[in-house]
Amino acid sequence: MRILVVNAGSSSLKLSLLEADDSVAGHADLPATGGQFEPDAVAVALSGLGAGTAGAIGHRVVHGGRQFLAPIPIDAAVRKKLDDLVDLAPLHQPKSLAGIDAVGRVLPGVPAVACFDTAFHAGMPAEAFTYALPREWRKRWELRRYGFHGLSHAYATRRAGELLGEIPARLVVCHLGSGASLAAVANGRSVDTTMGFTPLEGLVMGTRSGTVDPGLVLWLAEHARTPPAELAATLEHRSGLLGLAGTADMRKVLEQADEGGDEAALALEVYLHRLRAGVASMAAALNGLDALVFTGGVGENSAAIRARAVDGLGFLGVAVDAAQNAAARGDTDITGPGSAVQVLVVAAREDLEVARQVRTVLHVA
Repeated sequence: MRILVVNAGSSSLKLSLLEADDSVAGHADLPATGGQFEPDAVAVALSGLGAGTAGAIGHRVVHGGRQFLAPIPIDAAVRKKLDDLVDLAPLHQPKSLAGIDAVGRVLPGVPAVACFDTAFHAGMPAEAFTYALPREWRKRWELRRYGFHGLSHAYATRRAGELLGEIPARLVVCHLGSGASLAAVANGRSVDTTMGFTPLEGLVMGTRSGTVDPGLVLWLAEHARTPPAELAATLEHRSGLLGLAGTADMRKVLEQADEGGDEAALALEVYLHRLRAGVASMAAALNGLDALVFTGGVGENSAAIRARAVDGLGFLGVAVDAAQNAAARGDTDITGPGSAVQVLVVAAREDLEVARQVRTVLHVA
């Protein structure tokens, strides 16, 4: 059965039509303004894809909260509950819901399934997801670490298992793209991750700050009189590599650093410092490391970032083969001679993970 996979982001609506064997029958990428999608453009794109032949639709949904710990068919009640979760992810959840509504208007009779970025991390142990906040706060507002990029982490975990013959007992997945996060995966289950209550926590990203001292944000609000909306917009859209180097494009950061640009060089070192520290913390959560996977736009395509990240992880027994790393394309083993840790590059395929979950939920092939 064909599956239409819908991935609604901040600037685009990505549509992929997958055959039963997971080959891509068609793909479209629609621009969006403010997370909204032009109904006529969506209808034209779906028609051009032949989406009317899809037997089911899988939607990537950023936040499942504590209610949705696994993929679920979308009906009116589920759609309402998803709307209720907007407060937990006001910058991200509305885009997922806009995608559900836009595609649903065109294909109202096709079964649709919500697949959640938070679900892969839902089973993390309490010590990994609990913030040191008063109990009444944590219960009243569901304040905890949720984690994100779960669909990518889940796919990379399964794919690592296929490449190595079995899923490693202690695996760290590095999803490095415009957004970036790490996951510590023990025997196929997430036990820690770098993103938290929102996708702002953790690593330095393209335009997101990653972890900053909350006291700094409070200081800006109190002493600099910075409005909450400006704080949110700055931390989300004007920070990270963009704030440090003036560009969110890692390729340009590397080029400028190679040309002697001081700001780019600093941005690169800050990025790598946080990345290495994050990998080490994930390995600590696993009590060791058997395999390391790089995925996402930067993780897949930047041999320089992979090499420089691993250069600082020798104490974990990690090494890459320079030639294999430089030549890596698609799913590749780049483990170096004598490395105690398997190192892989895996192409990010959230669409395949969504399709797999849809077929599982609907019990179809």
